[in-house]
Amino acid sequence: MFTGIIEELGVVRRMSSSGEGTGIVIGAQEVLSDLKIGDSVAVNGPCLTATSIDRDSFTAWVMPETLNRTNLRHLTTGSPVNLERAMTLDGRLGGHMVSGHIDEVITMTGRKMQGGAIILSFEAKEHLLRYIIPKGSVALDGVSLTVIDVFDGGFSVGIIPHTASQSTLGQKEPGSSVNLEVDLIGKYVEKMLAPRLEGGREKSTLTIGLLQEKGYL
Repeated sequence: MFTGIIEELGVVRRMSSSGEGTGIVIGAQEVLSDLKIGDSVAVNGPCLTATSIDRDSFTAWVMPETLNRTNLRHLTTGSPVNLERAMTLDGRLGGHMVSGHIDEVITMTGRKMQGGAIILSFEAKEHLLRYIIPKGSVALDGVSLTVIDVFDGGFSVGIIPHTASQSTLGQKEPGSSVNLEVDLIGKYVEKMLAPRLEGGREKSTLTIGLLQEKGYL
């Protein structure tokens, strides 16, 4: 689990592909301070596992499914990447709960300055927009952002200059792809309510006998 608060910009040092997946060597500093083999690191959003660690880099293995469903397949030597270690329970949740499981790759459609912020627009299909609400949260390339507006066929977010300079979003232009993870709470709520929304009835396991057995009655 992650927060969507990027710790540093890493850089792809090397990529090696085989039929079983792709190994990515990423140059970094901050995330290496306590990183151990087997730890999770969000790389542009997707949760990857560190398979080896050196003095100034770590290696992660990316399975074909992850490459097919994310924009990691577009990385090349020298590409910057957003890095975040898994959250700890004794830290502040500065962003929102991010799983590192990408819902879809979407495309930036607009970029403009408004006051001191950069407003970014993205296209998204209806099956994703149902989980995106104004002032709600989304993760784009692993960055936790607040939704400004939702419109027909897309949505917009704003980033401050600090976020632009400390993440890959500052380098994105219209036409660029980003990894989108919608707010997972919305998906769980929808799943729980699905039987009622579809007109069905869900049999409850809560009974008088169970309440008596547990000492509530």
